[in-house]
Amino acid sequence: MTDLTHTDWRSDLARVEVLDETRFVEHTKSGYATHFAVTTCKPKQFWAFTMENGNMSGSWEGHFEAMKGGSWLTCVETVNGKRWWMRPFVPSYLKRQQKMYLDDLLREVNRITDGNATR
Repeated sequence: MTDLTHTDWRSDLARVEVLDETRFVEHTKSGYATHFAVTTCKPKQFWAFTMENGNMSGSWEGHFEAMKGGSWLTCVETVNGKRWWMRPFVPSYLKRQQKMYLDDLLREVNRITDGNATR
């Protein structure tokens, strides 16, 4: 998740542009850019960042916990629509994006743990 040089598992992204140690830009396949600034990074424990694009701004936190037989990820995301008419749609948009992200992540974890990984 935190390796920004390995994002081909994300079905929604065309590419990630790393600007420096704490800033990066995700470019969707449709060409939309979202800017991120990492606020905390404790590998394999906690990752947090702020995010902003033309439609929204907010923050994301991921807490990672090792568990018997796997891992547990708790995500906390706070997003505000920049336009008043978008605000009612933010919860459903987030739910759809989170599902896609977690489905992609689970597929990648399964690929790696099944021994099919080349990395």
